[in-house]
Amino acid sequence: MERTTCCVVGGGPAGMVLGLLLARAGVEVTVLEKHADFLRDFRGDTVHPTTLDLLDELGLGERFAALPQSRLDRVAFPVDRDETLVVGDLRRLAGRVKHPYIAMVPQWDLLDLLADAGAAEPAFTLRMDTEVTELRRDADGRVTGVAYRTADGAEGEIAADLTVACDGRGSTARAQAGLRVVEFPVPMDAWWFRLPRRPEDGSPGLTPRMSQGRLAVVIPREGYFQIAYLGPKGRDAELRARGIEAFRADIAELAPDFADRVDALASMDDVKHLDVRLDRLQRWHVDGLLCLGDAAHAMSPVGGVGINLAVQDAVAAATLLAAPLLRDQEGGPRVTPDELDAVRRRRLLPTIAVQTVQRLMHRGLVVPVLAGRRGGPPAPIRRLLARFPRLTVVPAYLIGVGLRPERAPAFARRSPTSSPLTGDRG
Repeated sequence: MERTTCCVVGGGPAGMVLGLLLARAGVEVTVLEKHADFLRDFRGDTVHPTTLDLLDELGLGERFAALPQSRLDRVAFPVDRDETLVVGDLRRLAGRVKHPYIAMVPQWDLLDLLADAGAAEPAFTLRMDTEVTELRRDADGRVTGVAYRTADGAEGEIAADLTVACDGRGSTARAQAGLRVVEFPVPMDAWWFRLPRRPEDGSPGLTPRMSQGRLAVVIPREGYFQIAYLGPKGRDAELRARGIEAFRADIAELAPDFADRVDALASMDDVKHLDVRLDRLQRWHVDGLLCLGDAAHAMSPVGGVGINLAVQDAVAAATLLAAPLLRDQEGGPRVTPDELDAVRRRRLLPTIAVQTVQRLMHRGLVVPVLAGRRGGPPAPIRRLLARFPRLTVVPAYLIGVGLRPERAPAFARRSPTSSPLTGDRG
């Protein structure tokens, strides 16, 4: 049977960051990703200021900056045809963070960057086309590794001192561990699609579009706009039955400046449905298994903070667990349940805070708009921000930084020119 010290299930942002950081500590880590590559449409593509700082600390900032990307430095709502209301101004974070903006980069480019960095670490192994099918346990019920199946049908097992579930909201590992999930009601789903972006469109910020009964978020990307259309939960079958012509008409009415390009949507196959969920585990671990990111707490797309939160989980986990895993690897005591629970204790407050804000946004903004009772932000908020524009730093900080930003541990830091073979940390 194959063996590793830490088996990470899922090669998303949390899994790849965790694997890279632990490998730089000298922990033998194997990341299992069920797909053959990272190319998936409409994954979260926001890289927030704290994650940008982390990439700098890991010596990857220059390589990341070279990737094709667009940058968002404000969140604004249209008030009328000639006026917008800035509700979150990331430019006001200048001096507080090195990068006062959100970088929009295809997630596969970020994951490829992390995979390349991991490949330079002797302790890091990435296995693509390898789907985890089952947790393995010993006679006492402790998780001792996983069973897997590859794309060509081969089956095998990997024994691990610790298994970490980073396989998203539909986590196989989480489901098999029997961990209790607390679900919160969500009023909407999201439908993602792309429309062409032209040179004359300029560089708008993150711009929600609202009218009574309709809501969309327009995200400027390199060469196109990525758009999330929000509608009442459970409407996917109805939207698809109405057909692409009706959907195009809805978008043109909601965003008239896009009316001349909605024909880029050839069919409803170009519109991808996201079943929005908001939940979190009461406990993030069982003996031998830890859940991180969406596997521990599925987030609403409101605010676009889910990926940043997952990356921060991974940094905290690597910081807290590297020493216990090295101790285990060298023949000492195994990682204890209390050491695993330390990750949850550290990351619970920012998780609850973000989910609470998202639930308030659902109730105070999304529901009234979708019900046709409101066509924009509440009037008191508009008056307050118009009178005190400096307050836009508050939502900017919550979105861009968060309540408990994590820094790369010393063992994982590198300068851009350092060599993994020399161990130079810059």
